[in-house]
Amino acid sequence: MKLVILDRDGTLNPMGDDYITSADEWTAVPGALEAIARLNHAGWHVVVATNQPGLGRGLFDVVALNAIHAKMHRQLAAVGGRIDAVFYCPHAADEDCTCRKPAPGLLEQIGDRYGVERHDLRVVGSCEAHVQAGAALGAQVHLVCTGRSAQVVPGGPLPAGLPPGTLVHASLGDFVDQLLPLVPGAPATAAPLPAAGQGAH
Repeated sequence: MKLVILDRDGTLNPMGDDYITSADEWTAVPGALEAIARLNHAGWHVVVATNQPGLGRGLFDVVALNAIHAKMHRQLAAVGGRIDAVFYCPHAADEDCTCRKPAPGLLEQIGDRYGVERHDLRVVGSCEAHVQAGAALGAQVHLVCTGRSAQVVPGGPLPAGLPPGTLVHASLGDFVDQLLPLVPGAPATAAPLPAAGQGAH
């Protein structure tokens, strides 16, 4: 299985001033959903891994979180894409859990669930903690220059705090451009990877 693990806030939707607490507040970053659809059409599965400490702080509940993600799934389906699952950490920073990024626990759960070797995972996001979690897991890590990383310039110096070897892309669409071979007039196909066992969520 070919699997990309995306961050949510700043990668799929703008950061906003505070937590996104309702579906009405969720909007997609321009081009992000279409990029996911392109991945899907090339045979890639996509899973989201997101820290949601607002749950633990009582700022919103699981019903509200599910409604946010239902809206995301609907908008993605409208452009021909699909996210297989959303994994989230509900804990605040002081709760000392193993699933809050930059700890790799959440990403470990995803790799185990889908039966993908760590080094075959692509971990992609705009958040330093997401990239750090991917590096701790031994995955291939990619930063997109949206959200908190909007000031980062692809090809420039790697910002402090990012793991060595992090690949930098202007956007999620740019990541997909570089992942998939571009053959004019032909359907996009993914770069070959070793096959791995499949899982389900």
